[in-house]
Amino acid sequence: MYGSKMASDSNRHIIDSHGPSMRVYQVWKGNNRFFLKGRLIFGPDVRSLYLTIFLIVTPVILFSAFVSQTPINGRHSLGNLIVIICVVFTIYVIFLLFLTSARDPGIIPRNQHPPEGERDWGAASHADNRGAGAGAGPPTKDVMVNGSVVKVKYCQTCLLYRPPRCSHCSICNNCVERFDHHCPWVGQCIGKRNYRFFFMFVSSTTMLCLYVFGFCWVNIKKIMDVYHCNLWRAFIKSPVSGILILYTFIAAWFVGGLTVFHLYLITTNQTTYENFRYRYEGKVNPYNRGCVGNFVEVFLSRIPKSKNKFREKVKGDSSSAFNSWRSLGHPNPMSPPEMNKTSIDMMEMEMGKRQAVGAEDFEDIRSQIESVGMEARHRNWEITPDIQMLASEFGMEYGSTPRQKIHGSL
Repeated sequence: MYGSKMASDSNRHIIDSHGPSMRVYQVWKGNNRFFLKGRLIFGPDVRSLYLTIFLIVTPVILFSAFVSQTPINGRHSLGNLIVIICVVFTIYVIFLLFLTSARDPGIIPRNQHPPEGERDWGAASHADNRGAGAGAGPPTKDVMVNGSVVKVKYCQTCLLYRPPRCSHCSICNNCVERFDHHCPWVGQCIGKRNYRFFFMFVSSTTMLCLYVFGFCWVNIKKIMDVYHCNLWRAFIKSPVSGILILYTFIAAWFVGGLTVFHLYLITTNQTTYENFRYRYEGKVNPYNRGCVGNFVEVFLSRIPKSKNKFREKVKGDSSSAFNSWRSLGHPNPMSPPEMNKTSIDMMEMEMGKRQAVGAEDFEDIRSQIESVGMEARHRNWEITPDIQMLASEFGMEYGSTPRQKIHGSL
């Protein structure tokens, strides 16, 4: 019984590893922020949304309170209609911002092991990088896309070959399908699953700016006509209109320019990353389907489902050990068998340090291991690896007489 208790104690941390289940989002290795128990996923810079919403809502409030209600035209109902349209349009813009920021942009699930045939390369590459400070670039593979050869790179962080048009975001620490860019204004990567909403958000924000800009000028013109004053006096009578004209003019140039740029990218079927990295001018773009086909792909195609089940249950122990191993700077994570092997190796090292234990204690432990081994042989039990390790540590062969070197070491 004592020998069985020893086996149980030595393997306690392995047995106890089957802890309570956790969700995928709780052990996520990217830098994302999750809300509502994994139902919403944001980027690490999600707080920038507060600034973005403030920049959108504040001028709308000023416009609704001070500009649209000015009874210059003599019809109060028209002012109410202008406010209602502006408020509804603003809610629509915020909704598009939420759809862009709070969803999986197209994250590729990372592997726990390198692909078959790449494990030796991964370890060697990591060793070279640690020793030399800078190793060779990641390996590539050639794949065919619409009759053209495209090179795909191996991601040493996610341990996978990135699909075509996929890139690793250093901010979110994820590989994202059809990676466009990481937008700090929405606090999220822009990829295959949210690019449509991102473009709709940018273009709608442009139209909202033009809406406020236009009616502010209408208000200034009405003031000039009613009071028969010049432009400067009209601005003095309605300073909020002047401030909003300046603000929306600058904002419209920014979001409007972004809208025009992405219209160009859509018509040529490029991403921002590809446009700045590869420069398809003068080269064949294997993804270009023609202007109409490119618009259909972005706006009318079905958005694929997320490849990640963030609320799926996983064993917290293996994932936690995986994270701890990666945080120590190891290149490749370990599978559960490898982690068990490592724990046994650590136990073996600990046994090697117990040189201060008295000879009588070693003798008692040896006798108990011997009895366990004899009983196991008699009943045809399977000898567990940790019992084998302990037996070899004390110079024994299960059930046989101890080797003389154990006495010599004492």
